[in-house]
Amino acid sequence: MAIFQLPTGTYETRAAFAVQGGSFREKRNFAATAVLLMHPQGDFLIDAGFGEHVAEHVKLLPRVVRAPHQAGSTARQQLQRAGYDLERLRGVILTHSHWDHAGGLDSLPVPIWINAAERKYAATDAAGKVFRVVSSDHGIHEYTFDDHAYLGFPKSLDVFGDGSMVIALAGGHTTGSVVVFVTLPSSERYAFIGDITWQLDGIQRRLERPWLLRKLADSDAAQVRQGILRVASLNELMHVIPAHDVHAYDGIPLLPADMSQ
Repeated sequence: MAIFQLPTGTYETRAAFAVQGGSFREKRNFAATAVLLMHPQGDFLIDAGFGEHVAEHVKLLPRVVRAPHQAGSTARQQLQRAGYDLERLRGVILTHSHWDHAGGLDSLPVPIWINAAERKYAATDAAGKVFRVVSSDHGIHEYTFDDHAYLGFPKSLDVFGDGSMVIALAGGHTTGSVVVFVTLPSSERYAFIGDITWQLDGIQRRLERPWLLRKLADSDAAQVRQGILRVASLNELMHVIPAHDVHAYDGIPLLPADMSQ
């Protein structure tokens, strides 16, 4: 087993819009990063980052949420450059279906792993417009949770049956948003929390998004607060990775130059 980060770009916002108490003077670059998990039973991407057509995807967003962005290489381009065999990918597991997590599906011909609640959200909510565009020709693997709680989250799915990757239902940001927990043979543990918070200081200081952003971005603010507390309690036990904190990925290696061996 191994994990690698695939940074596909960033977009710019102000700290005041990222977390309660943030400064209007401080600019923050929000990450759009995919993560490759390699496993003997098959590989997965966690989220897909920006796609080849990111500029067109931004145009589909409401003007109020558009932000200056810097696009890098897509997840597919990085995988191909490293000599990775795309046939090894079993799918892309989305933490949720928003544009900056799903856009890279526009060039990844692999199944989308999504639960029923998130699939319904993506099909009906205005924030699912980009997902609907990029997923139109993809196979959908609609997974189901069992009733086993996992680290405080009420429902979960052990993808490989060995505890190495567990998807836990979080909800709140979107109705079917999830946390993806990864445990490596080295005992290093990761929690890819999607957008429960956008930045690490939201976990470290147990802070929500500012009031207006909670109204605009979250489907259930109370559920998000609960998720923050659950994840904050795990912060000393594992690496907690909010999807948009560029520094949260610092300990995860980039793809090696040649993965064809």
